[in-house]
Amino acid sequence: MTGRAPAPGRRHVLYAAAAGTAAAFTPAPLASAAPEPAAGPGRTGTPWSASWATAQTAPTADDPLASAGLTDGLCTARLRLSAGGRVRLRYAHAFGAAPVLVGPVTAGGRPVTFAGRPQGWLAAGASLTSDPVAGLRVPDGSLLTVATRLPGPTGPLSFHRNTHAWHTVDGVRTRSVLLLTGVETTGARGPVLAVLGDSIAEGTGTPDDADLRWPDQLARRLSGSAVANLGISGNRLLRDSDRFGPSAQARFDRDVLSLPGLRTVLVHLGVNDLHHLPVERDPARMVAAYRQLALRARSAGLRVVGATIAPFEGWTRWTPEADAVRREVNEEVRTGRLFDAVADFDAALRDPDRPSRLLPAYDSGDGLHPGPEGHTAIAAAVDPGHLR
Repeated sequence: MTGRAPAPGRRHVLYAAAAGTAAAFTPAPLASAAPEPAAGPGRTGTPWSASWATAQTAPTADDPLASAGLTDGLCTARLRLSAGGRVRLRYAHAFGAAPVLVGPVTAGGRPVTFAGRPQGWLAAGASLTSDPVAGLRVPDGSLLTVATRLPGPTGPLSFHRNTHAWHTVDGVRTRSVLLLTGVETTGARGPVLAVLGDSIAEGTGTPDDADLRWPDQLARRLSGSAVANLGISGNRLLRDSDRFGPSAQARFDRDVLSLPGLRTVLVHLGVNDLHHLPVERDPARMVAAYRQLALRARSAGLRVVGATIAPFEGWTRWTPEADAVRREVNEEVRTGRLFDAVADFDAALRDPDRPSRLLPAYDSGDGLHPGPEGHTAIAAAVDPGHLR
């Protein structure tokens, strides 16, 4: 999505589209406070995992708010969690040039501290993890509101451009989340999974605020699972982009290996290499990229699941040549020589009468991005037995 300059008096507007369709399922309860002993800073031995996560990019000229930064700004994010339990927050400034003061912060209406203090300094290029939020426990699948004051002036802010959910900055609605990259909880009883993905994992094709992205649907299928959605629209395996962020290989250590408690990573990337300029026409290069991601995951003790690339005939930049590369790459993924297991999204989504395109019932309308029913099919194509 292309940003636009803010209108007078509304300098904090990032996106001004109408609100998305309401969720198509019965929502889980809001996060709530429950009496418990306060945990002091530095407590160790607690099994934290990423219940909600996002991956950052640097702002561009089309992102006026994140580019300009904030002075005494208040960012309020409403986040759908996966696993419940006790809560702590993680902030990051992957593309920052100067430290940023974070705080005061509240989560679920409770004050958040950093080493016992209401504010913490977030270094450029680094992350900042809060103390466990005293008195707060959340159920699986809950909706948590996090309010973050940034005294500033911050300068340009690292952010996630479009979460396909609505938040606010100084009371003005936006789909972007600034600096906040994770909500970590202690209650994961099932698989702990990171999805390294592109716009499909991010949620393009699903209504805003509906929580119908396929990683959300997978988390609801797997009771007690923690699923971190690291999808970035436009992201590629092999090439960086000012707009769409570093390649999956370049961001793997920061976005994936930094997550606590992680057991499995699912790689859902590749279609953008086939149609974004310059296009990739050598399937061997893509296969080599997958192999490197798998090697790095296994070296960190993780199980790695690879997804096949779904068809995209009907997309504006689709070509028969791109589809031939896609099919060749998919055949290599299916051999089992690259990943520990395979999630065959191509087989789950394609039209059997025309395998180069999505089944019409699964197409959001642009030929590339599945709609809500397509996201349901993707989630169903992930075998729980392949996840630790």
